[in-house]
Amino acid sequence: MRRSIYMFLFIATSVTVLGQDLDRLFSLRGDWKFSIGDDMEWANPSFDDSEWEEIYVPRRWEREGFNGYDGYAWYRISVDGRRFAEKGTHYLRLGYIDDVDEVFFNGEKIGFSGSFPPNYYTAWNAKRQYRIPDELIRRDGDNVIAVRILDKGGEGGIYSGDVGVLIAEEIVEDVHNLEGVWKIKVDDDLLYAQPSFDHGDWQDIVVPSNWKTIGLFDIRTFAWYRKEFVIRPDTDLSKMTLIGGRIDDFDQIFINGRKIGETNDGRPFGGSQSYSKLRIYDIPAGILKEGKNVVAVRVEDIGDNGGIYEGPVVIIPTKSVSKYTRSRRSFWWNRD
Repeated sequence: MRRSIYMFLFIATSVTVLGQDLDRLFSLRGDWKFSIGDDMEWANPSFDDSEWEEIYVPRRWEREGFNGYDGYAWYRISVDGRRFAEKGTHYLRLGYIDDVDEVFFNGEKIGFSGSFPPNYYTAWNAKRQYRIPDELIRRDGDNVIAVRILDKGGEGGIYSGDVGVLIAEEIVEDVHNLEGVWKIKVDDDLLYAQPSFDHGDWQDIVVPSNWKTIGLFDIRTFAWYRKEFVIRPDTDLSKMTLIGGRIDDFDQIFINGRKIGETNDGRPFGGSQSYSKLRIYDIPAGILKEGKNVVAVRVEDIGDNGGIYEGPVVIIPTKSVSKYTRSRRSFWWNRD
């Protein structure tokens, strides 16, 4: 049963934010700017794409005049900031993409599925959904979404599914959402917990997602995750809690170099239930600080898949934990 659950997660939700009830804010179905080729400058919101072709989304690019093309291509669209809500967590939904994608919002990478060469790995059958960090949204101007895609064969592009921006209303104050692009390394060294450690050359991974989404299968070893995040000024840091999602199988979580919690029932593969437990760890006073902080997660996989595979992954006031967790239900994608 456990293996079949993971296969469902991989096929349907390579970048799912589980535990969220989402409402449609606005659709992005329609004409986007499009160019074949590959240039990272095209992620820059100031890039002039006025000479690019127009292409309908969602639709396979072969049916839009690019028949037989296999390779790299980019999509871009500009969105008026007034269309975004003042409060809540925004998510960009891009349906299905063939084969690999990398998505930028105002020039910052907010998510990806599959893997580009040299370690190519297709994610053609995974629904795309990525959190848009609130600090990236320009509510008084235009916002540029840029999508880099590699198609290795057959038909390609943003080819089907729902395309738009959704919102999850937050029912508590002072939510610091940690979901999005993290760094990961398959290795084990307690130095990785230290906030001064440089993880710049580590591989990217979307949290939450399982290791299969980046081509790691049944590795049965340790991996470390790291992410820098910013605590807003005037936040009451005296009583805060990390909700760390569900992790397969065992974990230890550190903030600014200090361990705040761990889950390990000590049972072998097939008997352990640690993977099913929602991680909720209180953060002792004095660990968090205004400005930049670092969270590091040591994960041990004992069989099948691994990783921080389900959310929510947030830091919230301790007094709000019960209310927050009660408001979240297990969110399995509507595949219609």
